[in-house]
Amino acid sequence: MSTPLAETKPDPAAVRVTAIGVAVTFGLNGVAVASWFARVPAARDALGLGAGALGLLLLAMSAGATLAMLTAGEVTHRLGPRRAVWVSTAGVSAGLVVTGVAIGAWPSVPATAVGLFVLGYGTGVCNVAMNVEAAAVERVVGRTVMPRFHAVWSLGTVAAAGLAASAAWAGVPVTAHLAGVAVVVLVGTVVAARSFRYGGDPVGAKGGSGVLAAWREPRTLLIGLLVLVLAFTEGTANDWVAVAFVDGYSFGPAAGAVVFGVFVATMTFGRVVGTLALDRWGRVPVLVVTMVLAIAGVAVAVLGGSPAVAVAGVALWGLGTSLGFPVGMSAAADEKSRAAARVSVVAVIGYTAFLAGPPVVGLLGDQVGILRALLVVPLLLLPALALVPVMRPPTRSPTHPPTRLPGSTASR
Repeated sequence: MSTPLAETKPDPAAVRVTAIGVAVTFGLNGVAVASWFARVPAARDALGLGAGALGLLLLAMSAGATLAMLTAGEVTHRLGPRRAVWVSTAGVSAGLVVTGVAIGAWPSVPATAVGLFVLGYGTGVCNVAMNVEAAAVERVVGRTVMPRFHAVWSLGTVAAAGLAASAAWAGVPVTAHLAGVAVVVLVGTVVAARSFRYGGDPVGAKGGSGVLAAWREPRTLLIGLLVLVLAFTEGTANDWVAVAFVDGYSFGPAAGAVVFGVFVATMTFGRVVGTLALDRWGRVPVLVVTMVLAIAGVAVAVLGGSPAVAVAGVALWGLGTSLGFPVGMSAAADEKSRAAARVSVVAVIGYTAFLAGPPVVGLLGDQVGILRALLVVPLLLLPALALVPVMRPPTRSPTHPPTRLPGSTASR
């Protein structure tokens, strides 16, 4: 979704500056999202919500993100990645401020829902726009760098979890915390995105987008179904792991934020080292192993008994979750000519998990407690293992060998 790159060799210094700008944008987006997730227990207490009501409130952010997935392509097409990132990040910051005020200064569930919807929509559009620029940078440098950008996003979530834990320990009000994050994210992203120069605007093709045809392709739909389960696995941890440990293991809000940080830290580690495993053993065996790790991790987190064992389970859960969604996007984009249509279909199916996940776990939590409600994750992952073979890349022609540059160890 970008303009063809110029035939002349780009200036390495300019590419490096753009790559840094993209990385900073990814990291700050992660900071924004995780800052909210880490303060969910405090929001629940301030608003006096039960598990089911909290699940419905979390649905507001998921609804905004899902709407973003349906419209972000058009927004990025009309504005270009740089302006789309600027505008969407303004929405992210506004959403954080409204949410913080509606939780702490003037508690209001409807106002919180509005803030979360704006936060979700801004985050979704920013994700698409910054990935467009990241893909263009990857084409310019001629080797795989996309996983590094996503790892920086995860590092941003780790930093945000640590900051949230510190803020909770220090007694910093949620309003002040989220407002401060909003200012940093907005200013930092505006500065970082000024370096965007390779994504450009897409060249409009005369033919159709192929999205309707993609909805009729069995492999695309099966990839989408698997991505839905994997997104549910990740999203459940994002939304509920801190609350589950506060309720199930009598952790304080700050300690709950630390547990969330453990999840995102191990997920980040998995994304950094997972590309090596994928290059060596391929998608199918690596995904099977990681999904089994996630199944075991959730089971240990819920049934481990002691807090220390349960936290170790969360670490396994994060590691097992790390590669699912990114590999699903890669599988949908295996054929370049149909990549955009198929990725859009898989993304819409996958993001359904972020709509359904919060209320499903919340309603189950009303019956059995949030901690035990997490067991719905392995119950979905176990049958989903049968879908993993659809991730196998189609046979490629040997007439187009992968491009290897000095210092690169594997092709894309």
